[in-house]
Amino acid sequence: MTLSRTRLLTPLAAALLAALPLASMAHGHMKASAGLTVGDTPLIPRAALFGNPVKAGAQLSPDGQWLSWMAPVNGVMNVWVAPASKPADAKAITDSKDRPIPTHFWSGNGEQVLFVKDNAGDENFRLYGVNVRTGEQKDYTPFDKVRVRMLGGSSKRLDEVLVGINNRDPRWHDAYLLNLKTGELKLVMKGDGIGAFSVDDDLQVRMASRPNAAGGVDYFEVKDNVVAEKPLLSTNLEDSSTGPIGYTTDGKTLYWMDSRDRDTTAVFAQDTRTGARTLIAQDPRADLGATLRHPVTGVVQAYAVDYLTNEWKFIDKNLKADFDWLQKQLGKGEVYVASRTRADDKWIVGIDPVSSVAATYLYDRKTKKLSPLYVARPELQGAPLVPMLTAEIKARDGLTLPSYLTLPKGADTNGDGKADKPVPMVLFVHGGPWARDSYGYNGYHQWLANRGYAVLSVNFRASTGFGKKFLSAGNMQWGLAMHNDLLDAVDWAVQQGVTTKDKVAIMGGSYGGYAALAGVTFTPTTFACAVDIVGPSNLETLLSTIPPYWEAGRKQIYSRMGDPTTEEGKAILRAASPLYKADQIVRPLLIGQGANDPRVKQAESDQIVGAMQAKKIPVTYVLYPDEGHGFAKPNNRIGFNAITEAFLGQCLGGRVEPLGETVRQSTAQIPTGAEHVPGLADAMKK
Repeated sequence: MTLSRTRLLTPLAAALLAALPLASMAHGHMKASAGLTVGDTPLIPRAALFGNPVKAGAQLSPDGQWLSWMAPVNGVMNVWVAPASKPADAKAITDSKDRPIPTHFWSGNGEQVLFVKDNAGDENFRLYGVNVRTGEQKDYTPFDKVRVRMLGGSSKRLDEVLVGINNRDPRWHDAYLLNLKTGELKLVMKGDGIGAFSVDDDLQVRMASRPNAAGGVDYFEVKDNVVAEKPLLSTNLEDSSTGPIGYTTDGKTLYWMDSRDRDTTAVFAQDTRTGARTLIAQDPRADLGATLRHPVTGVVQAYAVDYLTNEWKFIDKNLKADFDWLQKQLGKGEVYVASRTRADDKWIVGIDPVSSVAATYLYDRKTKKLSPLYVARPELQGAPLVPMLTAEIKARDGLTLPSYLTLPKGADTNGDGKADKPVPMVLFVHGGPWARDSYGYNGYHQWLANRGYAVLSVNFRASTGFGKKFLSAGNMQWGLAMHNDLLDAVDWAVQQGVTTKDKVAIMGGSYGGYAALAGVTFTPTTFACAVDIVGPSNLETLLSTIPPYWEAGRKQIYSRMGDPTTEEGKAILRAASPLYKADQIVRPLLIGQGANDPRVKQAESDQIVGAMQAKKIPVTYVLYPDEGHGFAKPNNRIGFNAITEAFLGQCLGGRVEPLGETVRQSTAQIPTGAEHVPGLADAMKK
């Protein structure tokens, strides 16, 4: 639900996101409910926030001849390509009709655009390629129930890439050399017991990692595709965020992010011949690992420090000069580089101004020329977007929780970053939990603030990016200290005058969905209502059904959550499972689930809905038969948010854009509880 700039710790973090009548349209916007401070602020349509962008994800081919981006074809996001000199001549080169293509990237030879795609959200991603001149499309990994991984590309072997495929054993990915022109796959190394491969620019496997009994990782040198007997580096659970960043093009330097003998990860350069290590960057506030590296040499030129906001620190003076110039031209906001040519003469750049519309440009470094490419969401130009505020909230044990607060347009009339008077609030909890919230434009924050709610997102303990003590403080603390952090953040918001205790909802996806369920079971009267999106209700069944290709992270997950193979671990997991306290629920609950979710299976939602029905406790359950872990199709995303908006409006009294046709235009099935959301039963009628 939110973008995380930090390296995810495990595969689970790839991702664990009195009735009032519906308001009526008036003069092009919604009238505010009594007591809210949004006043006459125009209502931003949900479709403008959550529909397809006009364009997104621009990339340059390595030779600079082509531009590519994602854009809709008949309402489905596909890949478009244009000559770099004539962006207006863009043509769609893919034709996905059922599901959006999530991302794309260029081959080293600049002749193919590569992309991955799954089926109905099952996350069994195949790799495809399209020749930009002929339009010929190849399915490079035509295997069922297999998830491909990109292991490495090359600036020398331009027609080849190294990929990981788990078709032999679903738990482990074997390394294959793929010829992009012929489609030939050649086995390089079997991956039995190997969690990850590190590959150099010659497409040689140089290192392999294996999970160890301590909950960490052992790293082994690989020579001639043979793994060394003894590890060159080992970590325990505490330092499991230590890992390689990548090799320089000449293979002589390997960059690491490393937390050993320190709290936050630092960036080191290691001489691959002598083993000597040089400290490149460190910061006591945040884990480092995000870098900008030269497209030819692979040398680190800049690194990011993301504590409350993301700051780029420059090693290369020329790069800093470019960023300084771009900042002056583009104004306030974070400047970012999305793509660079191999000659490094042209960049795709953008700026995130947070409270105004982001734009993307083609930048010619030699001529210092910025050419506008697109505004992703032009319908938001002039919309009443609001700032995001940063906050450091103290937990009850003194831990500092980096957090983000967004206030409705009328709640801070003098712009001092403080609420003039309390408004209803949504506590919006990130997924993972081994991920983080970050500063920047956030469609969910803008949407909820526009409806009259303060929105608070908290980096609770176990979030990544803030050092190993912060991360490890969440070990075995699902439903305990991790939940208390959220409660402490609510208390802070009440003390700050942001909201009142009786007007707070909790909402989130994946782990955030779990947090919502924990909120209405472990602390039944703390929240006025809850919205759970693909959240687990039973941690035992969650861990018994994780995808097989998460095998390398299994020990680490058990060490941080509870080991279901031991009686002690089972007891911890049961105690932290909302399912067993479903009979305690007294607040309204809305649940959204994808039927094909491979991480949090449909059974997780089915179980708690069934337990509530057995006790005759009301619940609204929305199921999408063509979705997985979250809602990728815009009609489904808009439709569920429409239901959420009506649900929150009844619970907290915020503004509500009418449901209209949005639910019927989605694939939503509502097994139970449509009558508990104003207008939903009628909106479902064909």
